[in-house]
Amino acid sequence: MVWQDFLAALALMLVFEGILPFLNPGRFRNMLRMLDEMDDSLVRRIGLISMIAGLGLLYLAR
Repeated sequence: MVWQDFLAALALMLVFEGILPFLNPGRFRNMLRMLDEMDDSLVRRIGLISMIAGLGLLYLAR
C-alpha cells in the first residue's frame, strides 16, 4: 500500500511538472532563465516554502 501511494504521488508530480512545458514551452524557457539568474539562497527558500506547502497539503489530505 505504501509503495502504491508513493508511485501515485510520483506520477501526479510528473503530470503537474509537465503541464507548463507542454502548454507553453516559451514561457517555461523564460521561467528557467529567470531561475538561473536567481541567487542560490532565494532558490533554496522557494524550495523550502514549496516543501512546507506540500507537507501541509499532505497533512490536510490525510
